[in-house]
Amino acid sequence: MRSCIPLVLAVLCGLAWAEDHKESEPFPQPEEETEEALTSNLYLAPTSCQGRCYEAFDKHHQCHCNARCQEFGNCCKDFESLCSDREGFSYSSDAISKEEIQSISEKIYRADTNKAQKEDIVLNRQNRISPSETRDQVDHCPKPLFTYVNEKLFSKPTYAAFINLLNNYQRVTGHGEHFNAQQLAEQDAFLREIMKTAVMKELYSFLQHQNRYGSEQEFVDDLKNMWFGLYSRGKEEGDSSGFEHVFSGEVKKGKVTGFHNWIRFYLQEKEGLVDYYSYILDGPWDSYPDVLAMQFNWDGYYKEVGSAFIGSSPEFEFALYSLCFIARPGKVCQLSLGGYPLAIRTYTWDNSTYGNGKKYIATAYIVSST
Repeated sequence: MRSCIPLVLAVLCGLAWAEDHKESEPFPQPEEETEEALTSNLYLAPTSCQGRCYEAFDKHHQCHCNARCQEFGNCCKDFESLCSDREGFSYSSDAISKEEIQSISEKIYRADTNKAQKEDIVLNRQNRISPSETRDQVDHCPKPLFTYVNEKLFSKPTYAAFINLLNNYQRVTGHGEHFNAQQLAEQDAFLREIMKTAVMKELYSFLQHQNRYGSEQEFVDDLKNMWFGLYSRGKEEGDSSGFEHVFSGEVKKGKVTGFHNWIRFYLQEKEGLVDYYSYILDGPWDSYPDVLAMQFNWDGYYKEVGSAFIGSSPEFEFALYSLCFIARPGKVCQLSLGGYPLAIRTYTWDNSTYGNGKKYIATAYIVSST
């Protein structure tokens, strides 16, 4: 029916930036240097469309990523791979268009009734630094990021089910993950709870209409494989998964990778395990969910740039990341949230597959918002 590829996601708002997903290993490891490299230049590499898709024409740029660059023959060499409007599973007539993705993302945004309200979270952003300072590992913020969180949010079924999953992983790559019966049941419970929400119902309805899934059970089974299926990020077999990487966070080669979730951040900060250092970008939204790109230390390991939604429900993030992976696997995904553009980049795990050659989610993160 379709060839789905597991997803990993990242998202960012404000000016363009992203996380590095390249290493000198046989199989590229998403997100370990991309973030650092791209934040060193807020507008990203002048010869790439990374984070620049469909920007306004600027005569000072060496190459271009605007809607008419193909007409004038001055596109950056990666324009087609990063900015194509009709991609995903095929170039056929049923491919999902940019406009359709933006429309469903707005519906998902409006459907997130479980999100935090303004009074539920008080942030203390403190000091903003420039991208050139992100490698300095200097703590510019003496106080925690979260001044207050209404923890009644965490008693909601999807939040509670999500939190149950966070401590089921060994954060250092190279150590195989082994789930017991209770942990496997917690994965099923989370998927069961999010599928009850309007957010996930909107997403499933859209994807079914797009001929991506024939039944809700097929959709849920695929989500479980793409997010919770284990693959090898280090030397040990089955030491990582999309969920662990994106939401819980990992440590590889002495660096924090993934860790894109505000709930995880708050809980770890509350325990004294996360030390918030600074931020480089803050999203344009004046209500939740918002987006923040920040630097922090996680129990002795540094995160040079970490993007995260703030105040979103677990199902909201899960839905957007899944949408982008399914519609734009391994590419930039142009969304619209509350009238503001947002780009998410997903990466597939090419070293191993599940099912009929489907690939696992490697990472996903926020790329840009203007």
